[in-house]
This record gives sequence, C-alpha cells and structure tokens, in this order.
Amino acid sequence: MKLIPSTIRDRKVTMMKGGVVVVTLMLAFGAAASASDPAPAAKDSANHTAQKAKAHHWYQIGEASWYGIRFQGHKTATGEAFDMNALTCAHRSLPLGSWIRVTNLRNHKSIFVRVNDRGPVPEDRVVDLSYAAARAVGIHGLAKVKLEPVRGGDPKLAQELLAQLQIPVLPNAHTGE
Repeated sequence: MKLIPSTIRDRKVTMMKGGVVVVTLMLAFGAAASASDPAPAAKDSANHTAQKAKAHHWYQIGEASWYGIRFQGHKTATGEAFDMNALTCAHRSLPLGSWIRVTNLRNHKSIFVRVNDRGPVPEDRVVDLSYAAARAVGIHGLAKVKLEPVRGGDPKLAQELLAQLQIPVLPNAHTGE
C-alpha cells in the first residue's frame, strides 16, 4: 500500500492517517445521528400515551336516592356527623373527601357534592345524596343521574364549582324560591 502525504492543520499526515481520521469522524457523526433518532420517537410515544390517559374521562350513570332526617347527626364513614343540609353524598368506591358533580338526567340540573359516606345499601343505586343535594337537583324520590369526578387542573369544572358557591342552593323557606 502506497501512502500519499497530505497536510492537515499544518501537519503532514499520510492519506492512510487522513483516511482513518475521515472514517473516525464519519462513524462519530453517524453514531451521534443514530443515537439522537430514537429519542424523538420515544418522546412522541410518551406524549401519545399521556394524551390517551388525558382523554380517558370516568363517569357513572345510574339511579340516585337520598337520605335525610332519619340519619341526621349519625356518624358517617369519614367520622363526621351527617348533616342533611350539607352538600354531601354516599358512594361505594370513590375516595372519601373527593368531590363529584351529580347531574339529574331528567332536568339536567347539576350540583357538586363531597363524598363523606359509604353506600347506598341497595345494589341498584349508584349514589345516595344528602337531602340538600337531592333538593338542589330536583330529586324527590329516585332519579337517574350522571356522576363525574372533579379533577384537579380542569378549569371548566372549577369555574362551575365556584359558581355554585355563589348561588343559593336551597329554596327560601318563606318565599319558596
């Protein structure tokens, strides 16, 4: 093999050395380029998974009942005394202390309530509302409702929850309004 002298940065190198440098640089750039290619794909995959998780929205549709004076002052699952005039409910599995929006599917009135008890006892019902919560959505016996959890980071639900705090929930006993 014949070596041809060449100059790189004022240094005399043979083409054999220059060829080794070129091949080394090509391998380094090639390795760097191929090493950076999978990262965006993994990032895209993570974003896609996060979007799928975000798109999943839990809700429950079923029959609601209510409980009131008979249980007034009784201890709830959270340990607090049941207050029939508070906006609370009993649910079988939602975390105690969590908030849900209950919508009466007949008249589309909705209210936010806090889960503070376990129940309802009848298996064909999904939630047992306090007297005040049931009255607020127009339930006097049983009614078909939709339950939606209040999630952190949902500005629309937060606005609706704040709006609920600014309006009277129960009708005025004297005027009926």
